[in-house]
Amino acid sequence: MKFLLTFGLFLSLQFVRAQAPVSPSASASVAATSADEKAVIETEKKRFLAQINADLPVLDQVLANDLIYAHSNGNTDTKQSYVQSIRDGKTKYTSIDIEEQKVRLYGTTATVNGMCLLKAISNGEPLNNHLRYLSVYVKNAGQWQMVAWQSLKLTK
Repeated sequence: MKFLLTFGLFLSLQFVRAQAPVSPSASASVAATSADEKAVIETEKKRFLAQINADLPVLDQVLANDLIYAHSNGNTDTKQSYVQSIRDGKTKYTSIDIEEQKVRLYGTTATVNGMCLLKAISNGEPLNNHLRYLSVYVKNAGQWQMVAWQSLKLTK
């Protein structure tokens, strides 16, 4: 009887071990996730650079049409009003130094939790803000676009 129990346990373990290898499709999704994380980070860097350079065509590309941009002072903008403030020179970014970024993916949606030091001139007033932020990206037609931004000022 002990032999049958031992033999049955042995067969069960062999069956479990046979199930352990990861399927090729699961491996591919892990690689795609990594590539998507990199793509989101690159899009975020591209957006920050476009803000500094007032590169409106790039901003038009990386910002979704239904963008909600919540500034650290509580004001909100749409894509149109945000881009217009840069176009008119009401907002002039001088530098955005990324200190921290963490991307999380949920299918075709990505969140970026980060911290940055932002220097700008807004309505003639200099800004020097240390920010913690959340940006949300959605993949549209193979391209990541930001649909939401929310930031808050960090105190020293």
